[in-house]
Amino acid sequence: MLRLRLLRMHCFLLKLMLFVAALMLGGGNSAFAQIDDAEPSAEQREKQYAELAAESVHLQRQANVLRKAVQVARPTVVHIDSEHESAGRYPRRQVEEAGSGTIIEYHGRYYVLTNRHVVKDSRSDKIKIKLADGRIISPVRIWADLQTDVAVIAVDAPRLVSAHIGNSDEIDVGDFVLAVGSPFGLSHSVTFGIISAKGRWNLDGLSESVKYKDFMQTDAAINPGNSGGPLLNLKGEVVGMNTAIASSSGGSEGIGFTIPINVVMNVAKQLIDRDGNVVRAYLGVSLDHLFTTVAATNAGLSRQRGTRISGITANSPAQEAGLQVGDVVLQLNGIPIENDDHLINLVALTEVGREVELVVLRNRETLRIKVKVGDRSTFPQ
Repeated sequence: MLRLRLLRMHCFLLKLMLFVAALMLGGGNSAFAQIDDAEPSAEQREKQYAELAAESVHLQRQANVLRKAVQVARPTVVHIDSEHESAGRYPRRQVEEAGSGTIIEYHGRYYVLTNRHVVKDSRSDKIKIKLADGRIISPVRIWADLQTDVAVIAVDAPRLVSAHIGNSDEIDVGDFVLAVGSPFGLSHSVTFGIISAKGRWNLDGLSESVKYKDFMQTDAAINPGNSGGPLLNLKGEVVGMNTAIASSSGGSEGIGFTIPINVVMNVAKQLIDRDGNVVRAYLGVSLDHLFTTVAATNAGLSRQRGTRISGITANSPAQEAGLQVGDVVLQLNGIPIENDDHLINLVALTEVGREVELVVLRNRETLRIKVKVGDRSTFPQ
């Protein structure tokens, strides 16, 4: 039974090299083309070495991209140790946590992005941040968002290096990624893989306080200690914050989850700008929790999917955009909606004021409607 746990150089490169080598050696003019099982002569072996040297140049050029991506990102990644007292236990005991983080620059100041669960319940003087050059610094201030598991640590030290932030909306399934962090305390470890899936949200086993989820899944090895560390694209840009693994053994089994960096930055900027407060986006609709298979069929759908609007809040973004009671919301920005909770989750993770495109079914016709989501705190609940 797989369970999620908060938080192998990947064999893909080997497979890739073997595959390309097989293509390059497919011809009959190579010294590797043996007509029997006889051992090659010394002359043939030298020719084989020469062929390998020439052919590996092409692969090495591609491998250099990975090397450079790691080199530019490495100084931006930190190891985090924290300590706090156990809750609800007597006598109290000290609990140690370890994780990773990424240095960013925002409005001319430096911060470390990490997971809330890495630093929760720990005082600033109980948190140590180890930089890539070996220096150890302490937090100046900490903000955290319980509902997304994102934390921001203000830091102040000379010669800090900030990461380049990518656009997680541009990431797709199959894209190559690298995970950097401190699995089992082994700081600045790098693993390689691909994006395996996007939009994972209905995950069991995470802390119940993590209310809003929109994970990307990766097979880049993620282990305890990777939590809070960056997921990079091949340009060395941060596209995710590694957060959890699905595992039956407690270690990596090729199913890791990362928060898209666009979600992380939306939360992080608010934590900084609003002194620890985060506002959620809002459509202004009530949803039909009883939108059954029969109701979906009657609406003109071949199967149960999406969610039906049962009410519109006055003067809300939904009303201004022309949404109507009875509309069945099928997609948000191209993401198929599974049910009412799924739509609520996606809207809550959207940046306030952003325009989104909804695909709705109305009177058996499909419509595309653009809505600029509002600030939930300004509307009646």
